[in-house]
Amino acid sequence: SLVNSFLDFPQLRNDTFLRAARGEETEHVPVWCMRQAGRYLTEFREFRAGKDFFETCQSPEACCELTLQPLRRFGFDAAIIFSDILVIPQALGMDVQMVAGKGPTFPEPLKEPEDLQRLTAKVDVGKELGYVFKAITLTRHKIEGKVPLIGFSGAPWTLMSYMIEGGGSNTHSKAKRWLYRHPEASHMLLTMLTDVIVEYLLGQVAAGAQALQVFESHAGILGPVHFNEYSLPYLRDIARRVKDELKEAGQDVPMIVFAKDAHYAVEDLSQSHYDVVGLDWTIDPQSARERTGGKVSLQGNMDPCALYAPKERISDIVKKMLEGFGTRGYIANLGHGVYPDMDPENVGAFVEAVHQHSKQMIKKI
Repeated sequence: SLVNSFLDFPQLRNDTFLRAARGEETEHVPVWCMRQAGRYLTEFREFRAGKDFFETCQSPEACCELTLQPLRRFGFDAAIIFSDILVIPQALGMDVQMVAGKGPTFPEPLKEPEDLQRLTAKVDVGKELGYVFKAITLTRHKIEGKVPLIGFSGAPWTLMSYMIEGGGSNTHSKAKRWLYRHPEASHMLLTMLTDVIVEYLLGQVAAGAQALQVFESHAGILGPVHFNEYSLPYLRDIARRVKDELKEAGQDVPMIVFAKDAHYAVEDLSQSHYDVVGLDWTIDPQSARERTGGKVSLQGNMDPCALYAPKERISDIVKKMLEGFGTRGYIANLGHGVYPDMDPENVGAFVEAVHQHSKQMIKKI
């Protein structure tokens, strides 16, 4: 059962991130970074050298090592399992390759609605994605209770757009063409993805994930009308179904939604069963607080490019950000992932500034 699998994990020593996610008081503001396990670390590049990306994703030992690397260097308050959002299209039977200099590539993307027949109708999530669950369990042990471990998934629209575009895109016009020309097939595909994602996230919790983040990375390519039809209902559905299942097992795992560039949907996202709304750097912290009315915790949202600034400047930027968000119900993060050419020392300066400034601010309250 879900509950028994937790008994043999080392005790959690720093639950600041989980408490902030639930809006409880903390001694400092917790901080972690998207892509904190990444190419900006020399040890990451050395470990990954010459290995196929998705083969690495399929090795629990490799994922565990890559997840732990940033924790050895920095005082992050959470770890996120090393994996990729595109493991779900793979589980549905699609071929995805990581092409050097190009990124993820689908040799045979979905072109027309009849292509949906190529997808596996009933995915055995345990069999197809069991390697992620193994990675989570192994990492939970190896982290030794230092910080909580976050599991994650891509959101349905973001995965759909990859599966149709066949890779990255500026306009996502092939995927959006489906929304305009094949609305029924679009909903069919999004429903299919949602069902797999729900099971996948529940499997991650059973394996030991202590929080979950859903990445709607391509939200910004949709306008409000399409977002409300093709993204939001599925995001809500995922959170509701996962939460309901967990409640039955007597568990409460904080869930974070990160819909990049969906500034027009901040209010809606704050009323979608998620505990935390992750924000990109285009959103003003104070207005995000006002618009969400204290209903949720917030996560974000320093411009990743601020890490190119000198260290003392990073400290000032962080202080201003903390003042905008306030220290309660807040998880500091970047408004997107760490870029590969960033200096690890500047990432360290970011983490230290969050801890230092927030401790002082909380003392004053």
